[in-house]
Amino acid sequence: MKHPVRMIALACIACATVAAIAPAQAGTVNVTVSARGNQRATWQNAFDEFKKANPDVDLKVSYVGDEAYKVQMSGWLTTEPPDVLSWNNGERMAYYAKRGLLADLTSDWKKNGWDQMYASVKTSSTYAGKQYSVPLGTDAYGFFYRKDLFQKAGITAEPTNWTQFLDDCKKLKAAGIAPIAVPARDAWTLAAWFDYLDLRINGYDFHQKLMAGDIAYTDPRVKHIYETWKTLIDDKYFIDNALSYDVDSTSPLLVNGQAAMLLMGTFFSAGLPASTRAEMGYFRFPIIDASVPVAEDGPVNVLIMPAKAKNKADARRLLAFMGTPQINGELAKGWGQLPSNSQAAEPQDPIAKIGFHTLSSTTGGIAQFYDRDMTKEMADEGMKAMQQFFSDPTQIDSILQHLEATRKRIYKK
Repeated sequence: MKHPVRMIALACIACATVAAIAPAQAGTVNVTVSARGNQRATWQNAFDEFKKANPDVDLKVSYVGDEAYKVQMSGWLTTEPPDVLSWNNGERMAYYAKRGLLADLTSDWKKNGWDQMYASVKTSSTYAGKQYSVPLGTDAYGFFYRKDLFQKAGITAEPTNWTQFLDDCKKLKAAGIAPIAVPARDAWTLAAWFDYLDLRINGYDFHQKLMAGDIAYTDPRVKHIYETWKTLIDDKYFIDNALSYDVDSTSPLLVNGQAAMLLMGTFFSAGLPASTRAEMGYFRFPIIDASVPVAEDGPVNVLIMPAKAKNKADARRLLAFMGTPQINGELAKGWGQLPSNSQAAEPQDPIAKIGFHTLSSTTGGIAQFYDRDMTKEMADEGMKAMQQFFSDPTQIDSILQHLEATRKRIYKK
């Protein structure tokens, strides 16, 4: 009769031997990403490719609308987050890295060669000398416009300076065409206007100091931004009832020829029907002061891994896959964006190509976008103030006084 203890020991050794020679079984990776309707298919294609290459990983993906996503982000990170989340670079990423809520990906950058492939966006992926995000697509911002409506109004060329832009708006209005669509219900679209007016009037360095809370909102240079903006509102160059439109409901205005122009990121082109795309042009935000170096908004979308992620090993596999030149290029193409990876194929979409060359030729600085360059609380107050201003532009002084009091409270400066 064999000793029972010896039999148990032999069984354990046998199990250990089988485990050692059997392939390691990966676990579940939970992913939550922000996606508008036309972006979901592009995300899913990339995730499907990952699953084919990594059949041992059980990938569970959740899609959330853009505005709801922003609201829920803090809750996810501080409770039981997914293993991977989509997010944005700049202050938005730094805000959570600073609070210890994001996993340090510095070793992944070195291991995967991202220091070289993502050199142009490394700074915006970095907080306190460490990298916390994997860059995806970059958006260039500029004016989408209907070529046929420009022709109808007698406009023969894209405006390159502010005088030409205002003249074109006047011609479009005279022709019975709303010059500019703006989805003001989505406050961040107003922030694009604020960014560009500031960058064109005061320049990149001033803009970044304002974003950092180092400049008073009662400064005459800030008021000048709003006064320039007010001229467009007073002359009724924006669509009526702009505060009732979001991005999705604004698109038909351009598609149906009811509005001529829209200041928006290149991602917008991905949702345009083919028939409209043929009539759509795109140009850089016009120069206001020729002495100010030309700067642009070029926000970078990213993936992050929460510090509390449960399956970091397999999450890193997913991040490495999504950061390859091929996948980075495919995502950018599907979203109408520009690839962040220097080894990805250059975009072939006509509008994306213009955006690509706009950013690549920019020497005056590239900002991440208003609510990505600024601390969240100040950005939220700033964008609410922009909607208030759009509703009643006569309230500039009281709005700026409120923002200045908010700046002092938040930054204690």
